[in-house]
Amino acid sequence: MANTSTRTLRLLSLLQSHRYWPGDELAGRLGVSRRTLRRDVDRLRELGYPVEARRGVDGGYQLAAGAALPPLVIDDDEAVALAVGLQAAAQGGVEGIAESSVRVLAKVVQVMPARLRRRVDALRAVTDRVEWGGGAGIDPAVLTEAALACRDAERLRFDYTSAGGRRTDRHVEPHRLVCLGRRWYLVAYDLDRQDWRSFRVDRLGGPRATGARFRARELPAADAAEFVRAGLDEMPRPYTVEALVDAPAAVVRERIGRWSTADEIDAGHCRVRVTADSLDWAVVALGMAGADFHVVGPPEMRERVHEWGARFGRA
Repeated sequence: MANTSTRTLRLLSLLQSHRYWPGDELAGRLGVSRRTLRRDVDRLRELGYPVEARRGVDGGYQLAAGAALPPLVIDDDEAVALAVGLQAAAQGGVEGIAESSVRVLAKVVQVMPARLRRRVDALRAVTDRVEWGGGAGIDPAVLTEAALACRDAERLRFDYTSAGGRRTDRHVEPHRLVCLGRRWYLVAYDLDRQDWRSFRVDRLGGPRATGARFRARELPAADAAEFVRAGLDEMPRPYTVEALVDAPAAVVRERIGRWSTADEIDAGHCRVRVTADSLDWAVVALGMAGADFHVVGPPEMRERVHEWGARFGRA
Protein backbone atom coordinates (compact mmCIF):
# COMPACT_ATOMS: atom_id res chain seq x y z
CA MET A 1 0.00 0.00 0.00
CA ALA A 2 2.87 2.32 0.89
CA ASN A 3 4.41 1.65 -2.53
CA THR A 4 1.09 2.47 -4.20
CA SER A 5 0.78 5.76 -2.29
CA THR A 6 4.35 6.72 -3.13
CA ARG A 7 3.75 5.93 -6.80
CA THR A 8 0.56 7.99 -6.84
CA LEU A 9 2.45 10.99 -5.47
CA ARG A 10 5.16 10.45 -8.08
CA LEU A 11 2.50 10.35 -10.81
CA LEU A 12 0.99 13.59 -9.51
CA SER A 13 4.40 15.26 -9.48
CA LEU A 14 5.04 14.21 -13.09
CA LEU A 15 1.64 15.47 -14.26
CA GLN A 16 2.23 18.81 -12.56
CA SER A 17 5.68 19.23 -14.11
CA HIS A 18 4.76 18.55 -17.77
CA ARG A 19 1.80 19.73 -19.85
CA TYR A 20 1.14 16.40 -21.58
CA TRP A 21 2.54 12.90 -21.12
CA PRO A 22 2.21 10.10 -23.69
CA GLY A 23 0.87 7.05 -21.88
CA ASP A 24 3.84 4.76 -22.66
CA GLU A 25 6.37 7.36 -21.53
CA LEU A 26 4.49 8.07 -18.31
CA ALA A 27 4.17 4.36 -17.50
CA GLY A 28 7.88 3.92 -18.21
CA ARG A 29 8.80 6.75 -15.85
CA LEU A 30 6.81 5.05 -13.11
CA GLY A 31 7.97 1.53 -14.00
CA VAL A 32 4.43 0.16 -14.27
CA SER A 33 2.14 -1.26 -16.95
CA ARG A 34 -0.44 0.78 -18.83
CA ARG A 35 -3.18 -0.96 -16.82
CA THR A 36 -1.57 -0.01 -13.49
CA LEU A 37 -1.12 3.53 -14.77
CA ARG A 38 -4.85 3.76 -15.51
CA ARG A 39 -5.65 2.59 -11.96
CA ASP A 40 -3.31 5.21 -10.50
CA VAL A 41 -4.93 7.91 -12.65
CA ASP A 42 -8.34 6.81 -11.34
CA ARG A 43 -7.05 7.20 -7.76
CA LEU A 44 -6.01 10.77 -8.51
CA ARG A 45 -9.43 11.49 -9.96
CA GLU A 46 -11.07 10.13 -6.80
CA LEU A 47 -8.95 12.58 -4.83
CA GLY A 48 -10.28 15.46 -6.92
CA TYR A 49 -7.49 15.92 -9.48
CA PRO A 50 -8.92 16.57 -12.98
CA VAL A 51 -6.76 14.23 -15.08
CA GLU A 52 -7.74 14.20 -18.75
CA ALA A 53 -7.01 11.18 -20.93
CA ARG A 54 -6.49 11.03 -24.70
CA ARG A 55 -7.30 7.58 -26.04
CA GLY A 56 -5.67 5.71 -28.91
CA VAL A 57 -2.24 4.38 -29.77
CA ASP A 58 -0.61 7.76 -29.18
CA GLY A 59 -2.86 8.56 -26.23
CA GLY A 60 -1.73 10.10 -22.98
CA TYR A 61 -2.62 12.13 -19.93
CA GLN A 62 -2.59 15.72 -18.75
CA LEU A 63 -3.68 17.59 -15.65
CA ALA A 64 -6.48 20.03 -16.43
CA ALA A 65 -7.75 23.05 -14.52
CA GLY A 66 -10.44 22.11 -12.02
CA ALA A 67 -13.14 23.87 -10.04
CA ALA A 68 -10.85 24.17 -7.01
CA LEU A 69 -7.10 24.25 -6.50
CA PRO A 70 -5.92 20.75 -5.52
CA PRO A 71 -2.83 20.06 -3.36
CA LEU A 72 0.44 20.55 -5.24
CA VAL A 73 3.54 18.38 -5.20
CA ILE A 74 6.81 20.31 -5.56
CA ASP A 75 10.46 19.31 -5.57
CA ASP A 76 13.27 20.69 -3.40
CA ASP A 77 14.29 23.52 -5.71
CA GLU A 78 10.67 24.58 -6.16
CA ALA A 79 10.09 24.54 -2.38
CA VAL A 80 13.09 26.83 -1.80
CA ALA A 81 11.96 29.17 -4.59
CA LEU A 82 8.43 29.24 -3.16
CA ALA A 83 9.63 30.11 0.35
CA VAL A 84 11.96 32.85 -0.86
CA GLY A 85 9.26 34.29 -3.12
CA LEU A 86 6.71 34.29 -0.32
CA GLN A 87 9.15 36.06 1.98
CA ALA A 88 9.62 38.79 -0.62
CA ALA A 89 5.84 39.07 -1.17
CA ALA A 90 5.22 39.32 2.57
CA GLN A 91 7.58 42.28 2.81
CA GLY A 92 6.70 43.84 -0.54
CA GLY A 93 4.33 46.58 -1.50
CA VAL A 94 1.72 44.65 -3.47
CA GLU A 95 -1.55 45.50 -1.78
CA GLY A 96 -3.76 42.64 -0.64
CA ILE A 97 -1.31 39.70 -0.80
CA ALA A 98 1.07 40.28 2.12
CA GLU A 99 -1.10 38.60 4.78
CA SER A 100 -1.93 35.68 2.48
CA SER A 101 1.78 35.28 1.73
CA VAL A 102 2.59 34.95 5.42
CA ARG A 103 -0.12 32.31 5.94
CA VAL A 104 1.19 30.22 3.04
CA LEU A 105 4.80 30.75 4.13
CA ALA A 106 3.94 29.42 7.59
CA LYS A 107 2.46 26.26 6.05
CA VAL A 108 5.51 25.71 3.84
CA VAL A 109 8.09 26.30 6.59
CA GLN A 110 6.25 24.01 9.00
CA VAL A 111 6.77 20.95 6.77
CA MET A 112 10.06 21.95 5.14
CA PRO A 113 13.04 19.69 5.95
CA ALA A 114 15.93 21.29 7.84
CA ARG A 115 18.25 21.00 4.83
CA LEU A 116 15.86 23.10 2.74
CA ARG A 117 15.40 25.67 5.51
CA ARG A 118 19.18 26.11 5.54
CA ARG A 119 19.11 26.80 1.79
CA VAL A 120 16.35 29.41 2.23
CA ASP A 121 18.28 31.09 5.07
CA ALA A 122 21.47 31.10 3.00
CA LEU A 123 19.74 32.75 0.06
CA ARG A 124 18.22 35.39 2.31
CA ALA A 125 21.59 36.06 3.98
CA VAL A 126 23.30 36.96 0.71
CA THR A 127 20.42 38.99 -0.73
CA ASP A 128 20.19 42.74 -0.21
CA ARG A 129 16.69 44.16 -0.15
CA VAL A 130 15.81 47.83 -0.44
CA GLU A 131 13.05 48.94 1.92
CA TRP A 132 10.51 51.39 0.46
CA GLY A 133 10.59 54.72 2.21
CA GLY A 134 13.30 53.62 4.63
CA GLY A 135 10.96 51.20 6.38
CA ALA A 136 12.39 48.74 8.87
CA GLY A 137 13.18 45.25 7.64
CA ILE A 138 11.36 42.27 9.14
CA ASP A 139 12.84 38.82 9.70
CA PRO A 140 10.57 36.36 7.83
CA ALA A 141 11.26 33.80 10.56
CA VAL A 142 9.62 36.13 13.09
CA LEU A 143 6.60 36.55 10.82
CA THR A 144 6.17 32.81 10.28
CA GLU A 145 6.59 32.00 13.99
CA ALA A 146 3.93 34.57 14.88
CA ALA A 147 1.63 33.32 12.10
CA LEU A 148 1.88 29.72 13.34
CA ALA A 149 1.12 30.82 16.91
CA CYS A 150 -1.95 32.75 15.70
CA ARG A 151 -3.15 29.79 13.66
CA ASP A 152 -2.65 27.23 16.43
CA ALA A 153 -3.94 29.46 19.29
CA GLU A 154 -0.62 28.95 21.11
CA ARG A 155 0.76 31.39 23.67
CA LEU A 156 3.87 33.25 22.56
CA ARG A 157 6.81 34.90 24.31
CA PHE A 158 9.07 37.51 22.71
CA ASP A 159 11.29 40.50 23.38
CA TYR A 160 9.79 43.84 22.44
CA THR A 161 11.49 47.20 21.99
CA SER A 162 9.27 50.25 22.39
CA ALA A 163 9.52 53.43 20.32
CA GLY A 164 11.54 54.93 23.17
CA GLY A 165 14.04 52.07 23.10
CA ARG A 166 12.83 50.28 26.26
CA ARG A 167 13.11 46.50 25.99
CA THR A 168 10.59 44.23 27.72
CA ASP A 169 9.66 40.56 27.74
CA ARG A 170 6.09 39.90 26.59
CA HIS A 171 3.84 36.89 27.14
CA VAL A 172 0.77 37.03 24.88
CA GLU A 173 -2.12 35.17 23.33
CA PRO A 174 -1.66 36.02 19.61
CA HIS A 175 -4.80 36.81 17.66
CA ARG A 176 -3.92 38.02 14.17
CA LEU A 177 -1.19 39.55 12.01
CA VAL A 178 -2.11 42.77 10.20
CA CYS A 179 -0.22 44.44 7.35
CA LEU A 180 -1.00 48.16 7.39
CA GLY A 181 0.82 51.08 5.83
CA ARG A 182 3.75 48.86 4.77
CA ARG A 183 4.25 47.73 8.37
CA TRP A 184 3.34 44.48 10.10
CA TYR A 185 1.52 44.41 13.44
CA LEU A 186 0.74 41.51 15.77
CA VAL A 187 -2.59 41.90 17.56
CA ALA A 188 -2.51 39.93 20.82
CA TYR A 189 -3.82 39.80 24.37
CA ASP A 190 -0.98 40.75 26.74
CA LEU A 191 -1.19 38.35 29.70
CA ASP A 192 1.00 40.46 32.00
CA ARG A 193 -0.91 43.70 31.35
CA GLN A 194 -4.29 41.98 31.09
CA ASP A 195 -5.28 43.96 28.00
CA TRP A 196 -5.21 43.89 24.20
CA ARG A 197 -2.16 45.29 22.44
CA SER A 198 -0.78 45.69 18.92
CA PHE A 199 2.96 45.14 18.45
CA ARG A 200 5.09 46.30 15.53
CA VAL A 201 6.70 43.14 14.21
CA ASP A 202 9.94 44.90 13.23
CA ARG A 203 10.43 45.67 16.95
CA LEU A 204 9.71 42.09 18.00
CA GLY A 205 12.57 39.68 18.63
CA GLY A 206 13.13 36.05 19.55
CA PRO A 207 9.53 34.79 19.38
CA ARG A 208 9.14 31.53 21.29
CA ALA A 209 6.04 29.36 21.16
CA THR A 210 5.30 28.07 24.67
CA GLY A 211 3.23 25.02 23.74
CA ALA A 212 0.36 26.30 25.91
CA ARG A 213 -2.95 26.53 24.06
CA PHE A 214 -5.68 29.04 24.83
CA ARG A 215 -9.32 29.75 24.10
CA ALA A 216 -9.74 32.80 21.88
CA ARG A 217 -10.95 35.97 23.63
CA GLU A 218 -13.31 38.50 22.10
CA LEU A 219 -11.42 41.31 20.38
CA PRO A 220 -12.73 44.79 21.33
CA ALA A 221 -13.06 45.83 17.69
CA ALA A 222 -14.82 44.70 14.53
CA ASP A 223 -11.59 43.10 13.30
CA ALA A 224 -7.84 43.15 13.91
CA ALA A 225 -7.15 45.79 11.23
CA GLU A 226 -9.64 48.19 12.84
CA PHE A 227 -8.02 47.59 16.24
CA VAL A 228 -4.60 48.53 14.86
CA ARG A 229 -5.95 51.61 13.07
CA ALA A 230 -7.66 52.82 16.23
CA GLY A 231 -4.43 52.51 18.19
CA LEU A 232 -2.45 54.38 15.55
CA ASP A 233 -5.02 57.16 15.39
CA GLU A 234 -4.64 57.73 19.14
CA MET A 235 -0.86 58.08 18.93
CA PRO A 236 0.34 61.69 19.23
CA ARG A 237 2.22 63.03 16.21
CA PRO A 238 4.46 66.10 16.41
CA TYR A 239 3.36 67.76 13.15
CA THR A 240 0.01 68.80 11.74
CA VAL A 241 0.42 70.38 8.31
CA GLU A 242 -2.34 72.33 6.58
CA ALA A 243 -2.34 73.13 2.86
CA LEU A 244 -4.71 74.28 0.11
CA VAL A 245 -4.58 71.89 -2.84
CA ASP A 246 -5.78 72.65 -6.38
CA ALA A 247 -7.57 69.33 -6.84
CA PRO A 248 -10.92 67.76 -5.90
CA ALA A 249 -11.09 66.40 -2.36
CA ALA A 250 -11.99 62.88 -3.55
CA VAL A 251 -8.91 62.72 -5.77
CA VAL A 252 -6.62 63.90 -2.98
CA ARG A 253 -8.06 61.39 -0.49
CA GLU A 254 -7.40 58.56 -2.92
CA ARG A 255 -3.83 59.62 -3.67
CA ILE A 256 -2.61 60.53 -0.19
CA GLY A 257 -4.41 57.90 1.88
CA ARG A 258 -4.02 57.64 5.64
CA TRP A 259 -2.88 60.32 8.09
CA SER A 260 -4.67 63.06 6.18
CA THR A 261 -8.06 64.67 5.74
CA ALA A 262 -9.28 66.51 2.66
CA ASP A 263 -12.21 68.91 3.07
CA GLU A 264 -13.84 70.23 -0.09
CA ILE A 265 -13.65 73.98 -0.74
CA ASP A 266 -15.21 73.80 -4.19
CA ALA A 267 -15.26 71.36 -7.13
CA GLY A 268 -11.57 71.84 -7.89
CA HIS A 269 -10.00 72.76 -4.54
CA CYS A 270 -9.72 71.32 -1.04
CA ARG A 271 -8.13 71.96 2.34
CA VAL A 272 -5.77 69.17 3.42
CA ARG A 273 -4.46 68.41 6.89
CA VAL A 274 -1.64 65.88 7.30
CA THR A 275 -0.53 64.50 10.67
CA ALA A 276 2.96 63.04 10.54
CA ASP A 277 6.05 62.09 12.50
CA SER A 278 8.25 64.12 10.14
CA LEU A 279 7.85 67.09 7.84
CA ASP A 280 9.55 65.13 5.07
CA TRP A 281 6.68 62.66 5.02
CA ALA A 282 4.21 65.57 4.79
CA VAL A 283 6.15 66.93 1.78
CA VAL A 284 5.96 63.51 0.11
CA ALA A 285 2.22 63.24 0.84
CA LEU A 286 1.43 66.64 -0.66
CA GLY A 287 3.62 65.87 -3.65
CA MET A 288 1.64 62.68 -4.24
CA ALA A 289 -1.52 64.76 -4.57
CA GLY A 290 -0.34 65.53 -8.10
CA ALA A 291 -1.49 69.16 -8.04
CA ASP A 292 -0.32 72.64 -7.06
CA PHE A 293 -0.68 73.46 -3.37
CA HIS A 294 -0.15 76.33 -0.93
CA VAL A 295 1.16 75.62 2.56
CA VAL A 296 -0.91 77.34 5.25
CA GLY A 297 1.26 76.15 8.14
CA PRO A 298 3.30 75.55 10.14
CA PRO A 299 6.09 77.94 9.03
CA GLU A 300 8.75 75.23 9.21
CA MET A 301 6.78 73.25 6.65
CA ARG A 302 7.15 76.11 4.14
CA GLU A 303 10.90 76.07 4.75
CA ARG A 304 11.04 72.29 4.24
CA VAL A 305 9.14 72.57 0.93
CA HIS A 306 11.60 75.26 -0.24
CA GLU A 307 14.50 72.94 0.64
CA TRP A 308 12.99 70.07 -1.33
CA GLY A 309 12.19 72.37 -4.25
CA ALA A 310 15.74 73.70 -4.42
CA ARG A 311 17.15 70.19 -4.29
CA PHE A 312 14.85 68.99 -7.07
CA GLY A 313 15.66 72.10 -9.09
CA ARG A 314 19.38 71.33 -8.89
CA ALA A 315 18.67 67.78 -9.97
